[in-house]
Parts: sequence; C-alpha cells; structure tokens
Amino acid sequence: MRTTASRDAETLAPPSRWRTVLRSHSAMPVVLAVVLLAMYLWVNSLQLDEIERRVLNPDTLLRMLGQHLKLTAVTTVIVVIVAVGAGILLTRPALRWLAPAATGLANIGQATPAIGLLVLLTIWLGIGFTTALIGLVAYALLPVLQNTIVGLNQVDRKLIEAGHGIGMSPLAVLTRVELPLAVPVILAGVRTALVLTVGVATLATFINAGGLGGLIVTGIKLQRTPVLVTGAVLTAALALLLDWLGGVITELFRPRGLD
Repeated sequence: MRTTASRDAETLAPPSRWRTVLRSHSAMPVVLAVVLLAMYLWVNSLQLDEIERRVLNPDTLLRMLGQHLKLTAVTTVIVVIVAVGAGILLTRPALRWLAPAATGLANIGQATPAIGLLVLLTIWLGIGFTTALIGLVAYALLPVLQNTIVGLNQVDRKLIEAGHGIGMSPLAVLTRVELPLAVPVILAGVRTALVLTVGVATLATFINAGGLGGLIVTGIKLQRTPVLVTGAVLTAALALLLDWLGGVITELFRPRGLD
C-alpha cells in the first residue's frame, strides 16, 4: 500500500508531467552535446604543442570545471538562502517599508563592474576562494531578492485573506499559499543568478580561485587559440546547461493551476 508521502509526491509531479516537461525541453541538451562533440573533434584534429597538450588534458579540464561548478553551486546556495529569506521578511507588513532600500543596496553589487568589485575585495580580504565567493554572492543577489519580493507581492490578497479566514497561522499562509504561488517567479530569479554566476566566475582566476577562466586567460596570454576556444565553449555550455536545468525545474514546480 502506498504511503501518504508517495501519493503527495505523485500529486505534485506526476510521471506524465515529468515526461511532458523533459520532452518540451529536449532540444538544448542535444544542441550542447553536438557543440561539445564538434569542439572535441576539432581540438583532436589539431597538432597541439606541449603547452596546449598540458593545458587541455582531461585531468586539468575536469579540475577547472570542478572549481567552476563549486564556485557556482556554493554561491547559488548562499544567494538563495539570503535573498529568499530577506525577500520574505521584506514582504511582511512590519518591514515592507525597507524593501526599496534593500533592493537598492543589492543593486550596488550588480551595478559595480565585476572585475572592479573583485579587485576591491582582494585589497580588503586577499586572494582566494572566499574572496571570489563574496564577490559572486554580491553580484548574484539582486535577481533572486527582487523576484522573491515581486513573486510574494503579486499573490492575490484574497487568497491570503481566505487562508487567515479558515484559521491558518501566518506561517501556514506563507508556506502553503504565498510561497507555492510565488515559486515560478522566484525560480526565474534563481535561473538568472545561475547564468550570471557562471559568467562572472571566469574572473575568479585573477584572484587565484580557479575555474574555467584559467583556460581563457591562458589562451589569450599565450596566444593559444585551441585553449581559448575550449575555455569559452565550456563556459558557455555550462551556462546554457544550468539555464536549461533551471527552466526544467521551474516548469516542474509550477502550480498546476498556473499551467
């Protein structure tokens, strides 16, 4: 006999919905696979010198990709926790007046040129992973914070009043009415932040935090086109893959009444 939890899971995301969403978003993985295969075949067809072979070996590429993914993942987790939490607080009646100031403060981080922000943080904190992480968080905070505020504010007030009218506590109204209806907008902000983070994380190599930016910088400094193209294609492919994944997750978590 199925448990209540399993029945709830099926109600939220039935297998047919998974198939429909994945089918409608199937083009991007195929395109990325073709592009990466074409790049691999092109690089293998070249006569690489010693520097290019050393930089483009699988171990080095996987290490740089792992560093890039680590920066992106940790940044996204911190941004979601901070921005969604702050967005919830700033949409409560007692703190709603602070929302414009908080959004303006978050906008400073994104308005500042990324390389300039990293330089300023390096002067203050030194080089390394932590400095890059702080810079990336400051740069990616605005989309999630703004979308959280917008998503919660656009929930129909009649639904909130109805929840209070049937005896639900403010926390229950938030978790069972407001957040589920705001999820698509919030996830759109997270999706934007992911793509921004992947792009800006290429600059982390300048402060010894690793990442795929190392390939791009090496290719430019040493005038090695295969290294430069490999770094640029891998970075773009990673951004597009995460954007695709964000789109799939957004569709899966969209309340079915909003389809």
